[in-house]
Amino acid sequence: MKGFTTKALHTFYKPNRDDGAIIPPIHLTTTFKFGNKGRYDYSRTVNPTRTILEQTLARLDNNTFGLAYSSGSAVLANIVALLKKDEVILFSSDAYGGTYRFIVNVAGNQGIKYKIVDLTDYVKTETILKNNNVKIIWVETPTNPLLKVVDISRLSKLAKKYKSILVVDNTFASPIIQQPSRFGADIVVYSTTKYINGHSDVIGGTLTTSNKELYTKLKFLQNAIGAILSPFDSWLTLRGLRTLELRMERHTNNAEKIALFLSKHRKIKKVYYPGLFTGEQKRITEKQMKRPGGMLSIEIKERYDVKKFLESLKYFPLAESLGGVESLIDHPASMTHASIPKEERERIGLSDSLLRISVGIENIEDLIADLKQALNKA
Repeated sequence: MKGFTTKALHTFYKPNRDDGAIIPPIHLTTTFKFGNKGRYDYSRTVNPTRTILEQTLARLDNNTFGLAYSSGSAVLANIVALLKKDEVILFSSDAYGGTYRFIVNVAGNQGIKYKIVDLTDYVKTETILKNNNVKIIWVETPTNPLLKVVDISRLSKLAKKYKSILVVDNTFASPIIQQPSRFGADIVVYSTTKYINGHSDVIGGTLTTSNKELYTKLKFLQNAIGAILSPFDSWLTLRGLRTLELRMERHTNNAEKIALFLSKHRKIKKVYYPGLFTGEQKRITEKQMKRPGGMLSIEIKERYDVKKFLESLKYFPLAESLGGVESLIDHPASMTHASIPKEERERIGLSDSLLRISVGIENIEDLIADLKQALNKA
């Protein structure tokens, strides 16, 4: 199988002779009779519906193994649990607020060591790797919410040089637009709540890898910690996954047009979007991303009323999350990234005037008209 949607529809599951169901069933059972062909025993350990999702996502990432969890945060917690005493996790200064919150305020309080750096600064990154026992490098690309892109290949070479595990959060891009394993990522992670499910009705997370040793350790932790994705949520995520390629095309088509429109608007100070990048950021984008994606961030010029702009929008409700079929707008400083101290936000360029837009699949004419009328009122 070569095509993404073909893989999404036809990986692992085949209709059986007993009932011939085309769509995989939901296995709600908690326990299984011993001696079954699939060697299932208890649904926390393994469940047929979850297995189909895990195998499908691994295939889409060009990886061998997959694991599904109850949230993207649960994925992070399980990976951090790989760390032993005196081992360090390195992550980006421009990271999702929940990533910062867990590593600094939860794992950090339990004695886990961490370092924070701009992972697009490869000199500083190597200095930290050289002088610290970094076991895990956790990187988002594009980052949330400043949309910076990180050269995965370059970071992978550094990870191998210093014997670190490179984990790439591919949530913003999805496997349709970017496949980090092709550039040397050891583990690829997602909040499946976002594009992969795509309908804003399931919280979930996954990881994929081709490293059998890592998979074995993480499978043990998944079972031991128990933050697994339920059978019903696994089934809903599989349902959403079947249209991922089609949805990402529409998300990206709309985002490209909106980014261009906003970049020319007199009330907009700056647009953050991979499709508008120049220089080194453009080179990296073109090397590892098939298209720029459906996420962008903007800053409105100081003399205009941001609150009035937000209140005037009809099709961009102010809400957290992203990647659903509907458009959303978010104020990171007070919402998704509020757990990051203000001085740290300012240091990395995450201003209080920054707005993050998740572009949906609505008709583009309606979306641009809505942005235009709201900006007129700002």
